[in-house]
Amino acid sequence: MFIHGAWMTPLCWEPFARFFEGRGWRTLAPAWPYHDRPVAEQRRAPAAELGGLGAVEILDHYERLIRSLPEPPCLVGHSFGGLWVQLLLGRGLGRAGVAIDSAPPRGVLPLQWSAIRSTAPALLTLAPRRPVSLTLEQFLYAFVHTLSEAAAREAWERQVVPETRRIIFQAAGAPLDPLSPLRVSFAKADRAPLLLVAGARDRIVPAAQNRANYAKYRFSPARTSFREFPDRTHWIIAQDGWEEVAGYVAGWLDDVAG
Repeated sequence: MFIHGAWMTPLCWEPFARFFEGRGWRTLAPAWPYHDRPVAEQRRAPAAELGGLGAVEILDHYERLIRSLPEPPCLVGHSFGGLWVQLLLGRGLGRAGVAIDSAPPRGVLPLQWSAIRSTAPALLTLAPRRPVSLTLEQFLYAFVHTLSEAAAREAWERQVVPETRRIIFQAAGAPLDPLSPLRVSFAKADRAPLLLVAGARDRIVPAAQNRANYAKYRFSPARTSFREFPDRTHWIIAQDGWEEVAGYVAGWLDDVAG
């Protein structure tokens, strides 16, 4: 099961889905709540309920989907989807999990300037319940800064949708909130195997955050792996060379859950 991140829809998983299906996997890529409509429709008229969507609602949504399946799936998430994977594993769900460029859980501080700059537009508002959009310039800086402007525009027009600000506020406030829904049970012994993947040139979730995230699991006896790919941005799942990342993920899953 592929889990997309913020400002995205399941469309972002098309390359990975084709790759995995070609290797014999059956794939699912369900949308977050209120992200299951066509991109153009979401951009024109975001669902009114989107403004109140938070981490718990999204996690409960995926838990229901996972429990409805005949057997536990492997979970592969990108960005906030990577954080959802970590939290879902903590709920005892999934055969194995892969968190690609994962948003930071509570305890991993997003202190790098590029991360602050990338998320600032969502935080600097007097209307926290109003969905937030990414402009082309913001998307180009945070997600796809190695692409040409023409290629970035194509991705932005096809992929990017308005998003709930609530999860951005929850992430920003997590260090000060002991009851944050973004708390991961790092020392949990009976969770499924987890692979953390980082892009060395990611701006919105710098690789240093992923390394710090991995280090939080050092006292867990459960299998935890880490891989950093050079020259990869936050668009690691679709930029040129995505096949190498998909191949590594597939090989790791074959090893731990095949």
